[in-house]
Amino acid sequence: MITIRLNAADVGRIRFALSPLWETMTSVRALSNNTARSVHGPWLQKVRPTIEGDDLTLLKALIPPYGYVPDFVTPAPPRRSTSFESGLAAIAATPHDLVVSELGKLHTDTPHPLLPELIADPARGLERITSALESYWRRAIEPDWRRMRALLQEDLAFRLDELASGGLERLFRNLHPSIHYRSDRIEIDRPYCCDGEPMTGQGVLLVPCVFTWPAGLAVTAAPHVPTITYPPRGLGRLWEDRQDTTDSPLADLVGRTRAAIVSHLDLPMSTTHLANQLGVSAPTLSVHLSILRNAGVVTSRRDGRTVLYHRTSLGNQLLSASTPLATTA
Repeated sequence: MITIRLNAADVGRIRFALSPLWETMTSVRALSNNTARSVHGPWLQKVRPTIEGDDLTLLKALIPPYGYVPDFVTPAPPRRSTSFESGLAAIAATPHDLVVSELGKLHTDTPHPLLPELIADPARGLERITSALESYWRRAIEPDWRRMRALLQEDLAFRLDELASGGLERLFRNLHPSIHYRSDRIEIDRPYCCDGEPMTGQGVLLVPCVFTWPAGLAVTAAPHVPTITYPPRGLGRLWEDRQDTTDSPLADLVGRTRAAIVSHLDLPMSTTHLANQLGVSAPTLSVHLSILRNAGVVTSRRDGRTVLYHRTSLGNQLLSASTPLATTA
């Protein structure tokens, strides 16, 4: 069992964040641990033809299919939402002695012929790692990052509602079946232990991460900020094809543009994102969204400076009733 001990300062600094860099790192392991029939199958089939090469070989040396992964390649996001570039800069700034220590532990656990080269010259090693990550990100994650981010934002909104409704006890009870919260510690059912002295006010970071599935959880321990990475809710929807509503009864009822909007909003989207997806202007889209929101088909919430739109339960019912199966029943 993993035990993360908490003092009063830690409890006050439990927070959430999402990170494109974390998705990039965990997706490398997903390449090894998923098949075409798994939840990430559609993504695997799309990216595998484009990512093979020296960069992926290096990243797989850092992130084996199972076991230890160097913590410095997943730096703690300083804010709720950060950019891939800022995460890459944090990796590049890792102290060389920490790089040597963590890569040495990795090589002991999972030997690989590339690791001694990185250990012998950590400065050059960091350059190679960040270059490989940037190349892999552009090909494998960035094209789908907006959709991943929408799912992660939806999960964060739900978790914050849980916290507001029932406090930390309810938040951790519903976060993952393996996690148990006590007043002075967080216990995680895992077959290894990173128990230690109480933390010194660093808090605990909770990071929803698409590619944590199917492993379920990942835990980062001291000297880094203690971090729990968990799969977000609704992961099964991430790679689903959207329903074509062009000639559907819903399109006959509300028009093709509004039907397409309802179909696309299975995950939260901003007007800019949705306008790009549908190929319509933002002002035109805003008019349609206002009508759909007033009818209770979509809803909206603010996330920082952005307003995100999402399909309501009524919208789900309208879309479901508009499927070919429903119309011929």
